[in-house]
Amino acid sequence: MDILYSFFVGPWSNAWFLGNTLDSIGLLMSASLGAAIAFRSGCFNLGIEGQLYIGGVAASAIMLWGDSHELNLTVLGACAALGVGGFLGALSGILKRYCHANEIISTFLLSSALVPVADYVIMYSLRTPHADLLASAPFEHRLKSFLPPSHLSLSFVFTVLIVLTLALWTSHSRPGYRIRIAGQDPRFAQYGGIDARQYWIPALALSGALSALTGFFAVAGTYGRCHVGFSGGIGWSAIAISLAAQNIPLALIPVSGVYGALLSGSNAASLATGMDIESSSLIQAIVLFCATVRIRRSRYA
Repeated sequence: MDILYSFFVGPWSNAWFLGNTLDSIGLLMSASLGAAIAFRSGCFNLGIEGQLYIGGVAASAIMLWGDSHELNLTVLGACAALGVGGFLGALSGILKRYCHANEIISTFLLSSALVPVADYVIMYSLRTPHADLLASAPFEHRLKSFLPPSHLSLSFVFTVLIVLTLALWTSHSRPGYRIRIAGQDPRFAQYGGIDARQYWIPALALSGALSALTGFFAVAGTYGRCHVGFSGGIGWSAIAISLAAQNIPLALIPVSGVYGALLSGSNAASLATGMDIESSSLIQAIVLFCATVRIRRSRYA
């Protein structure tokens, strides 16, 4: 009972756990939105983890330039992340449309090939000699934090606003409708005069930009610095969340909430009771299975 109590109640038991849980949910929500946009267009972005990591490193390089106005550095860092991620996504879209390359392979290879380069930049260009970790110096200007000493920051608020905005855009705008139709049934879209191929590049570019923006949120909000391996598998979890939410932007909010609470619950249970990783993974798997399984009635019942 102590393990179950720590697992399900621990993430909400105090300000530190609550803030870190909400922060984790925000990062998962932002990254899964990038995955959902690609899926909705009929594409598959398998490079979210790498795009997130590279976007965070690009933002860190800008934010460590030197003394400047707080807003300028933060905004420039976010723009750098958006630009790098959008470029990687658009490049995969160009290869898919004009070179008939499989975007599953191209998104993964392009981002994975640049991850060692990003590691090199952190270790030899951004790393501070005053820290024992392979990390940069703390940012002088970062996103405002809430619920100290947790990692919760303004990135959570921004993420919710972005999700709501894109949910409205995909549901109530003409480009959003065209992307949905092109992704759901390209032949039907073509019959209605919509060329599904013309949305591959912008959809993958937007997917990459949102993934990289998550990297900016991680370094500028969660950690306040850039360190090796800060992505921590968020991109891979985002793909699972998007699929569980059926690529519906508004559904990403509760699904990310459940997934983020499970991750924080495993950490809380490990700290409180010493529960091993295998047991926490088993509980996560059971809860996710029960949350995503579908029961269909027989038509003869």
